[in-house]
Amino acid sequence: MIGRGIKWMLLLTGTMIGAGYASGREIWQFFGADSVVAILLFSGLFMICSYVILKLSISLKAENYVVVLEALLGKRLAKAYDKLIILYLFLTTGIMISGGGATLQTFELPYWFGIGLMCILLVILFIWDLDGLTSVNNFLTPMLIICLVVILIIFQSTSEGGFSLEWGAQSNWPSALTFTALNLLPVVAVLSAIGTKIEHKGEVWIATIGSGLILGGVSLIYNQSLLRVADDLLLYEIPLFSILSSYPSILIFAMTILLWTAIFTTAAANILGLISRFKNLFTAPGWLLTFVIVTALIPMTTFGFSTLVGFLYPLYGMLNLYLLGSVLLFPFLQDDQPKLR
Repeated sequence: MIGRGIKWMLLLTGTMIGAGYASGREIWQFFGADSVVAILLFSGLFMICSYVILKLSISLKAENYVVVLEALLGKRLAKAYDKLIILYLFLTTGIMISGGGATLQTFELPYWFGIGLMCILLVILFIWDLDGLTSVNNFLTPMLIICLVVILIIFQSTSEGGFSLEWGAQSNWPSALTFTALNLLPVVAVLSAIGTKIEHKGEVWIATIGSGLILGGVSLIYNQSLLRVADDLLLYEIPLFSILSSYPSILIFAMTILLWTAIFTTAAANILGLISRFKNLFTAPGWLLTFVIVTALIPMTTFGFSTLVGFLYPLYGMLNLYLLGSVLLFPFLQDDQPKLR
């Protein structure tokens, strides 16, 4: 049970820690100054929403997110959000591919080389479908989290003033709602695809609470670190590199590779959501569907990583506030609660 719970926890965490999050761009977009309470609130909301969605997915024996959306929103609204999720998964996969190209530019490699490499590896990964994705997540996500936390702690300990929390100024707390709402779409897509795989209710607790605590803790220390380099962030496409600018080149190299893998795993999780949505309509293997998806998204990468994150993420954060409210209220509006077998 514990091992399986950790596997789902890493899948859920890996879904979140992608190009926007691991690079710092997404955190800075939503949080920044006066955001300690916002980040703590996000952590709690993420746990609650993940738990509700996963329980519902198990109860409905869902194979994709459509039946989960219908239970949460009703059939009419579910159709609208189905289209939003499909569009979101396509667009954010494009953002991940773009982020893969931007990340490898650190090594003075061409932008298009990183994009091509990302697309090829995604197609290869889905030769093994869900098993391939969970295996990659179980290996890469812990490495990324550990390295990221170590770097941020070292940065905080060596920076003037150290780590400090200003509890008196917390005006940015509403950002927790839009940030959680934004990330509900991939959470719904991924958790709906694994509901039939859960064997014990303990797996649900481990996956939801564990991922919420990890994301909340990393977000807090990441945001505090970015505040210390706020004046330099306009100079960097990827904010993490502002923190790493004074570090040895070997550390920058290692962290860049890990950042690229985080981008890769989130792109893969998005593609899993798309494949699970359309697998009843197409009989093609997962790798072929992946090839079609990434090929269609290549033109989108011309807009650049920071431009895509800056425009699309806040927009979807606002659009998904109704879905967030529906998830939070669902346990109180249902007479028959989902039962775990």
